[in-house]
Amino acid sequence: MNQSREDMTVHLERAVLVSVALPQRPWLGDDPLDEIRGLAETAGARVVGELTQKRHGIVPATYIGKGKLAELTDLAKAEGAEVIIFDNDLSPAQVRNLEQATGAKVLDRSELILDIFATRARTIESKLQVELAQLEYALPRLKRMWTHLSRYKGGIGLRGPGETQLEEDRRLVGNKIRDLKERLAAVQARKQREVHSRNEEHTISLVGYTNAGKSTLMNRLTGSSVYVENKLFSTLDTRTRQWRLSDWGRVLLSDTVGFIRDLPHHLVASFKATLEETRQARLLLHVVDASNPQAEEHIVAVKKVLEEIGCTEKPTLLVLNKIDQLKDQSYLQALVAHHPRAVAVSAYAGTNIDSLQDAVIEMISADFAQVTIDVDAGNGRVLAYLAAHAEIFKQEFHDNRIKMVGVMPRHLVRHIQEPDVLIEEVGGAKEVKVTAP
Repeated sequence: MNQSREDMTVHLERAVLVSVALPQRPWLGDDPLDEIRGLAETAGARVVGELTQKRHGIVPATYIGKGKLAELTDLAKAEGAEVIIFDNDLSPAQVRNLEQATGAKVLDRSELILDIFATRARTIESKLQVELAQLEYALPRLKRMWTHLSRYKGGIGLRGPGETQLEEDRRLVGNKIRDLKERLAAVQARKQREVHSRNEEHTISLVGYTNAGKSTLMNRLTGSSVYVENKLFSTLDTRTRQWRLSDWGRVLLSDTVGFIRDLPHHLVASFKATLEETRQARLLLHVVDASNPQAEEHIVAVKKVLEEIGCTEKPTLLVLNKIDQLKDQSYLQALVAHHPRAVAVSAYAGTNIDSLQDAVIEMISADFAQVTIDVDAGNGRVLAYLAAHAEIFKQEFHDNRIKMVGVMPRHLVRHIQEPDVLIEEVGGAKEVKVTAP
């Protein structure tokens, strides 16, 4: 596949947008092209025309109907469009047929998202992940790149150059995919070790729909200055910062890539390493743009991605962000009524940040247990571990032993690596008794 990055981007091209509503994929909100318009503008396209159609089913050859295809062709020619972007996923044959009919390049939703990710990737890890997703998307579509050689007939003993080149490209792409998967497997293993090394820390991960304000919230909570931009997918790489909770202590807060409806499966699979922070977090802060009319649909879309990466059982706190941008407070009231445990904030204005902190402390406190430790006074290893990870509020000395009472994260009790340590759960794991030699 000999395409340069310039050939695969829609940067500065005149674009016509198309969205088709189907029974299994209806439009969201009053403006069905709102999201694809934002994606196209994020990619750098100049939108010069828009077209919508409701159908009970797609036309296998061209996705849209004959009359709508003629309308699309006329619109693209009248506006001088160089690219037509569908807010739907198309098959390779449909793309080929649409390009032949309209005379313009045709991209579907997945290819547009992949293009944006490619331009946004900054680290080696994210670049590898995007390249793998792009190649896996492109592999079944290689054939349409060689349609201009279709007049050559291949056969036994005489294969046309188009067929030979197609097979060669498929082999090269297949080899590249295997190489990228091996490199990403090494990256993911390293990432898992890195995240696991912080297992004794309280880790919280920000998740949410793209452009929900996660990075702004991270800056507000941690006092950091991570990159913020009012565009879709402004964050691709995980950033972790320290967040000091009042009357509690330090936790680690991570911000990672935003999700979106119908996120390409290849992309989710490729970004498993980046999403490791989310998979290993002890608490998820699900950030929602409460000012967006499609907030409920965004919540559902994020939950689907969390399910795909195995995070549905994670303790999650819903954060309704951007309440300063709400023109109608009744909409916020409806969201809160539907999600009574949610916290409404404005990361930009700093509204209700204290309430968010209190809710977080309440949730992570559920992971703590009261501990009663009976340990030999000379056991320096256990005593040092308790000094670092437990809050002791009572201790008694008897002969050569110390009896202490305090609280500590329940998961850390099991980390006391000492022979012959006896750990007993009392009162439904709310109280733990530790006896160490």
